[in-house]
Formats: sequence, structure tokens, C-alpha cells
Amino acid sequence: MRISGFDYQRIPVDGDVALNVAVGGDGPPIVLLHGFPQTHLMWRHVAADLATDHTVICPDLRGYGGSDKPADGYSKRRMAADIVALAAELGHDRFELAGHDRGALVAFRAGLDHPDRITRLTLLDIVPTLDMWDVLHGVQAAVGFHLFLMAQPPGLPETLIGAAPDAFFGYFLDIWTKDPTAIPPEVRAEYLNAHVPSIVADYRASATVDIADDEADRAAGRTLTMPVTVLQQDWGAQLGYDAAAVWRPWAPNLTHQLVSCGHFMAEEAPKLVVEALRG
Repeated sequence: MRISGFDYQRIPVDGDVALNVAVGGDGPPIVLLHGFPQTHLMWRHVAADLATDHTVICPDLRGYGGSDKPADGYSKRRMAADIVALAAELGHDRFELAGHDRGALVAFRAGLDHPDRITRLTLLDIVPTLDMWDVLHGVQAAVGFHLFLMAQPPGLPETLIGAAPDAFFGYFLDIWTKDPTAIPPEVRAEYLNAHVPSIVADYRASATVDIADDEADRAAGRTLTMPVTVLQQDWGAQLGYDAAAVWRPWAPNLTHQLVSCGHFMAEEAPKLVVEALRG
């Protein structure tokens, strides 16, 4: 599947790694990063709207969709560097950046590591990696069981998930969606065709190297210097934390908004997401 009206390219970003990317529209550049277990197709509605007055860049992250799937290199620092290199290859030294779920973690890291490149940051339904592990405790942490599973050393997670990948990935597509019609069968099929080893490696990095990178930044007092907008479900009520309070130390120039749609908000409430991006 493709986003209608967008051109597709494969762009080299890091050694032998190339990303599959859809580009459309004309105007100020904005890069949109997808989440788990999705591909760039999650932005299909939002991208088409923004393309009326933006150059919209929708890559598949390394390890996902049509992008290359190396055996390693899934730290958010490395994946963020992919996106900066991708934008530069397309002729954009500065750009607006938005991300959802895993893509939002990549965008967060890009904002910290490359503040001179990112004009504005919009993050959908996450808290930073370090804080994510801090708020998952007690029986309520069961909502994040997949995080703990994929944090295990190589071997077991890949075997278990690989035995029933459609059941595993489909489970999250079902329970995280309030409007089941938001992900039609042909799009769902694209998401279920996920590469298990690279997705596990992506999540495993968030239990290892990504934590170390966040800890170093927190100790150094690094923050996001650009305007930051966060759209979030009210998971804090269930897990017992204030999401906006978690974000403020990282993002002094923060706009935080709780939303009532499901996790896949770019597909369930694209107009809301477009409004935030245009805001």
C-alpha cells in the first residue's frame, strides 16, 4: 500500500541502511514517524491534509515496513540520526518533527541530540523512556507486559512472538483502538507483516542503551529547547502519575493535551492531530 499522491524513494542514511520514505506536498518540511506495530501508513490521513501546505516526509523507521532491517543499531540515538540524515538527503537542514509511540521516542531523542535541526516537536501518546520504566509498577504494570517480554535477552522473545506474530501484533491493534474501523483490513495486513527480530531489538534497546542515554541527559540537565506539543491518553489516571508533570522537566516550552480517542490517534482522530500540528 501507498499514501495516495506521494512519491516513494529509498534513501541511504547509515552505512548500508536505507529507509523507505513517502514524500508529498510543498512548503515547510515536516517529518512524521510511526509507532508500533505500524508503518508510515498510519499517517495516511494526516499526511494528505498537511501536504496542502507542507512538504510531508513519512519514512518507515529502520526495522519496520519497507526500510532495511539490520540485526542491530536500534538505539533511539542511532534511529534519530537516521531521520536527521534522511531529511538532509532530501534537502532539509531544519524541519518540524512529529512522532507516535516508538516514533515519538525517536523524535524525542532527535530533539535532544539535534536541537539545531528541529524547529518544533509533536509527540503522540508516550512518556520518555526513562520515565516510562519509572511509572510502570505494581499490578497496573501489566498493561506494558510487552515491554518486559521484549526486554529479555535475544532468543526467547523472538521465539515466542515469532510463533504467533499475527496474534501478538493484532492484540495491540485491537486493545489500543477505540474505533476498530480506523484500521481497515488492508492496512491491518501491512501492520501484521512486521519483522519480529528488528521490532524486538527496538524494544530491547529501550531497556538498555536508551535508558543510559536518558539518564546521562537528565544528569546533565539537558532539555528540549524547541516548542513541544504532547497529545496523550489519560494513562496517568490508571498508572497513578501526572503525565504533564513528567514532561515539564524535559520540555520547558510544553503544550500538553489529554485526548479521548484511542492510542492510534492519527488514524482514529486525524483532524485533532492535524490541528495540533498546524497549531
